[in-house]
Amino acid sequence: MKLPALAITTAFALGVACGLNPEITHRSSSRAFIALLLFSAAASLLIGIVFAVRSRLVVAGLATLLCWGMLGMAGACIEEQPRRADHILSLVDAGKINLKSPLRYYGRLADEPEKLPWGMGYNIELSGVDHEGVFVPTSGGLRLGYIVRTDSGAPAAVRAGDSIAVLTRAKLPQVYRDEGAFDKRAYLSEQGVDLVGALRAPGLLELVGPARPSMFSWVSRGRRRLRDEVDELWSKDVAVAGVLRAMLLGDRSFVDRDEARDFQKTGAFHVLVVAGLHVGAIAVALFWVGRKLRWARVWTMALTLLLLLAYVTVVEQRTPVMRAALMAAIVVIGGFFFRRQELLNSAAIAALLMLVARPAALGDSSFQLSFLAIGCIGGLALPWMKGTVQPYARALRGWRDVTKDVSYEPRPTQFRIDLRLLAHAMETRLRWPGRIATVPGRSLIGGMALCFRVWELFVLTLVLQVGMLPLLASEFHRVTIAGTFVNFAAVPLTAIIVPLGFCTLIAGLLWTALGKILAGPVSLVTTGLLQVVHRFALLQQLSYRLPGPPLWATIIFLITLAAIVTCLRLRFARRKSVIWSLLGALITAGMIIASYPFSPRMSDGKLELTVLDVGQGDSLFVVSPSGKSLLIDGGGAFGGFPGHEQTQGSDPGEQAVSPYLWSRGFQKIDVVALTHAHQDHLGGLNAILENFHVGRLWIGREVNNPALAKLEALARERNIPIEYETRGKHFSLDEVQGEFLWPEISPADPAAAAKNNDSLVLKLKYRNRTLLLPGDAEKQAEHTMLKENSAELHADVLKVGHHGSKNSTTQEFLDAVAPTIAIISSGEDNPYGHPSPELLERLEASGTRVLRTDRDGAVHIVTDGDRLEISCFVACAELATVTTSKRAETPNQNQNNQ
Repeated sequence: MKLPALAITTAFALGVACGLNPEITHRSSSRAFIALLLFSAAASLLIGIVFAVRSRLVVAGLATLLCWGMLGMAGACIEEQPRRADHILSLVDAGKINLKSPLRYYGRLADEPEKLPWGMGYNIELSGVDHEGVFVPTSGGLRLGYIVRTDSGAPAAVRAGDSIAVLTRAKLPQVYRDEGAFDKRAYLSEQGVDLVGALRAPGLLELVGPARPSMFSWVSRGRRRLRDEVDELWSKDVAVAGVLRAMLLGDRSFVDRDEARDFQKTGAFHVLVVAGLHVGAIAVALFWVGRKLRWARVWTMALTLLLLLAYVTVVEQRTPVMRAALMAAIVVIGGFFFRRQELLNSAAIAALLMLVARPAALGDSSFQLSFLAIGCIGGLALPWMKGTVQPYARALRGWRDVTKDVSYEPRPTQFRIDLRLLAHAMETRLRWPGRIATVPGRSLIGGMALCFRVWELFVLTLVLQVGMLPLLASEFHRVTIAGTFVNFAAVPLTAIIVPLGFCTLIAGLLWTALGKILAGPVSLVTTGLLQVVHRFALLQQLSYRLPGPPLWATIIFLITLAAIVTCLRLRFARRKSVIWSLLGALITAGMIIASYPFSPRMSDGKLELTVLDVGQGDSLFVVSPSGKSLLIDGGGAFGGFPGHEQTQGSDPGEQAVSPYLWSRGFQKIDVVALTHAHQDHLGGLNAILENFHVGRLWIGREVNNPALAKLEALARERNIPIEYETRGKHFSLDEVQGEFLWPEISPADPAAAAKNNDSLVLKLKYRNRTLLLPGDAEKQAEHTMLKENSAELHADVLKVGHHGSKNSTTQEFLDAVAPTIAIISSGEDNPYGHPSPELLERLEASGTRVLRTDRDGAVHIVTDGDRLEISCFVACAELATVTTSKRAETPNQNQNNQ
């Protein structure tokens, strides 16, 4: 069957890809360039028409595809236009708005206040801001969070659409400036969130004017009512309620981080993201109801489209939902007008419409995964099933009717004859009376139909698992062998949970007692899904993490996959041998992607130190000249208060440290060191131990800390030796000599709480260069180290202690170390005022060159033992090379102090 829509969409997508290329993007602001692209598209179309009139269809088709390609490039350039001058980010970039102090923002509440595990969330569409006594009109989005406390009242009661004013210190969303790190700022921008802020007190939120009744306000309130109904119906099981919130309404706020990780390990995370599976389950359920009620096809189609629209509206108009609904609508409409429709054509039309509306969607991983999945189903799974099981599954229809045998191919016809003979033998042998005489035959057919459905589900999950391997490995750095088996249960269970769950919600809104009755079966099925996921997640061998594949391997895999899809649709000599050859190439490329048999990227013969940007925390990565690796700390997000822990927030170990290591091709870390058991150093290490093969775990002083106990338990579970380090111990990483300068307290004496002055202090020496890494050690520990032996402290590179606190890196300590380079690891716009202005003055007065992760991003230092080569994620070219140490520059200490 011809695939015109697929060809058009491919040409348009290639044009968009060219338009998003940096070489083209910088010209996107030129109206003349866009006009040239549109003129070229019109000229190509005209040429195509001329050749079509002359029956030169091949040339006409190529010219038409060129036209679509030009339109795609033009669309990408149009979308890349600069932001409006009154946009909040434009005003900030221009210096017209200063985010360093609290401001009063005005706007409209974009949705109902959102209930969160720790409080409330407000999404505000900005209309203006008071800045230095002047009202500045603006646009953009602000996401506001409020932590509910028992000692404070509730904010003003506001509803969707209300005009409000809020006094807050807004800031840009946190972003980790490390290679490969997750870009949360871009992610939130796609949701219309440009700034984030915290509501410090309820009275700082004011209602300016109530919203007028509208469809928008009604829908928003209905959405909130459904979320509240989920909490009421499944209030006894928090885990089930959180999963149902995600599966039914697209709200993953109440899915615990460990819960979500289990779904990721088993390849079933897609059931928590409202998308194609959920929309498809609803559409199929509606068609089934229409058929059972014997509705006319037109009424079934109209009801399905209407309820799909209502579903998308209630769930929120997010891209995956809208994409899935659009795809379902095209299939429903196409099924009404055409007896046979091509899934790839329908998917291509949906993709084209999405790209026309937003060309940059081509770069979104969700867009790529969605349409790659549909391509695998339509191009591989359906032809595979069509050639194997589907002819026999169709042959089960009216299997007792001999007159219908002639409408089937020879093998399915023989299959029908064999079934009738077998059923007759069973019924004759059993001789059941009356109406139940045919039960054995019907049971046989029912069992055969079930086997065929199971086989079809197996083919679908296997094809999706294999076909999506390169993108899953590239985007999520995970290979899930268990995915085929888990989805074997997760997909049908989701197909039950989604329609039944919505029926339960609607019943609960109409009659609470009925909703409670229906909630039981939904809870039971959801619990079954959770049990399947949890049990497979415990099998560590069935899921592992790895670096993303090289681009060339992904390209070869996808080209081979496309070639197989093409060959399955063509008829030519030696077709089977070609397909088998292509399958061999596909398996080879897949094995390369799934195993990543490549060496890490590093500087041979040089010592490397990377101070990563993990926000307000520490994480340092050291690579020896021969490739031995040492990770010191893993950063860590705020974990909440005692008794009110948070497990839904960001995880720097997963979102920053691991992606950086994968970007360099590391799968193994020889040593992981924890300086001390504070959350901003410890929190990300659980992800590191789970994501990488770790040789040893170094810990300083033992602490009675639940988070540290969890880390140690994870290490023992993974057979990682735990070694406690104290002052005076030495170690080596190949040619690099290391020494622990602190702490001096015995690890056998556990402390009641972690302290900064219990930090591991490491000194690394490679030839003529020395690095000093003091963790969060403060002046008390510094004073003791100075007192014992100040001569040991000199280093060319100093990672400043405690994120640049005024209580660390005292003048005496700084004089003893005399560093050439000082690196401060602190979070951008952090609430602690790090780095301290006093410390920065000391460093400047000493002539030390300062680099900061909150300003420069990740800092990378490479030395061959003589020269220091420095680079930053945000360019720091003025510090590219240092050839001499400070002491070499100023051998006279007195002269240095002048």
